[in-house]
Amino acid sequence: MDRKISAIGIMLLIITITVVEGVLFLFPYEPKNPPKADDSGSTQEGIQNVVNANNQFAFDLYSELSKTERGNIFFSPYSIFSAIAMTYEGARGQTADEIKSVFHFPEISILRSNFAAIYNSINRKTDAYELKTGNALWVQQDYPLLESYISIVEQYYGGKAVNLDFIKETEESRQTINSFIEEQTNGKIKDLIPPGYLDSMTRLILTNAIYFKGTWTWEFDKSETREEDFKITPTQVVKVPMMYMKPDEAVFNYADLGELQILELPYKGEEISMLILLPTENLDAIESSLTAEKLNEWRSKMQETKLDEIYLPKFKIDAKYFLKNALSAMGMPTIFSPGKADLSGMSGNRELFVGFVIHQAHIEVNEEGTEAAAATAVGVELTAITPRTVFRADHPFIFIVQQKNTGNILFLGRVVNPLN
Repeated sequence: MDRKISAIGIMLLIITITVVEGVLFLFPYEPKNPPKADDSGSTQEGIQNVVNANNQFAFDLYSELSKTERGNIFFSPYSIFSAIAMTYEGARGQTADEIKSVFHFPEISILRSNFAAIYNSINRKTDAYELKTGNALWVQQDYPLLESYISIVEQYYGGKAVNLDFIKETEESRQTINSFIEEQTNGKIKDLIPPGYLDSMTRLILTNAIYFKGTWTWEFDKSETREEDFKITPTQVVKVPMMYMKPDEAVFNYADLGELQILELPYKGEEISMLILLPTENLDAIESSLTAEKLNEWRSKMQETKLDEIYLPKFKIDAKYFLKNALSAMGMPTIFSPGKADLSGMSGNRELFVGFVIHQAHIEVNEEGTEAAAATAVGVELTAITPRTVFRADHPFIFIVQQKNTGNILFLGRVVNPLN
């Protein structure tokens, strides 16, 4: 009897292993272990050029989204930048020119190795926090993408390719991609590609995912969190869980510029931080002047400061954007136009165009720290004025999660109502 049970157990184990291996075989790599990219030609100047491009795009897209989004905003400019950079490698002519203009890409010889350096720095292993990113190409199994294109994307972007069957197994392919993204983001980004977005004309899906989890260098005491007023507008007030800190020994990078206060809250490891831009009165005035250059100017005025009190609301944002219209309005409509798009660097002909760009993001900020994740899919188809040094974020503000040494913006958002 024992032998029979043992045999059944071994058979079940073999079946389980086979199923797991079958799933992993459909993935380009183990989701939590992205491959390294070739950064051998990178320089500090080149890295900064790519960072500047990413950051300028971040504020350009923020401005475009704020035209239609009245509430909270949250996205990862780095994730979108990554997915489109891989797409750009296959673009030619006017299509490439428009992408380069919208994303402020430097010359391709500068972009490649320096993007790789940033990608590798994000994936650098550390015990202080968790931060990782990964790219992938999901290719129709019988579609002949150029080997040169696949090789470049893998070499400089870590974007390994895997074959799926969008024609005969459309839904299964969608679920495979979504499962991979979910694994990459520790379950925070689910169902990135909705039903109906893939069909028999889909030939390539390019994806990026990024995940961050860090604890504050100086954590907020949960026992000090209280329900307090948050002024959405001067006349609209809601009660929110407001975190509180009375720093005894800590000093923070801080500036009071009159029109706004800027506070940097570091995460353990001192390599990632959150910048909070808190306007004195009107958020609109700050948003209208927000550029990468302006942010650098404001950063330069920050100094280590002993703050008497810090107030910051707990908040959680889940956002999803279908970016075709926004990117078109920003200056790259051709890539979305069948017959006009030129992605011949992918296939050797001009039969491909981008049907959709989907971006989904999640962030939760609490007393311990921050957990944030985002993913992007590109579908390629055929034809308060405060006295003293008090920081009280009790009205709408902008926040940025950045790499401290370069200022590379990983996540960018706006809190209008912490409860939504």
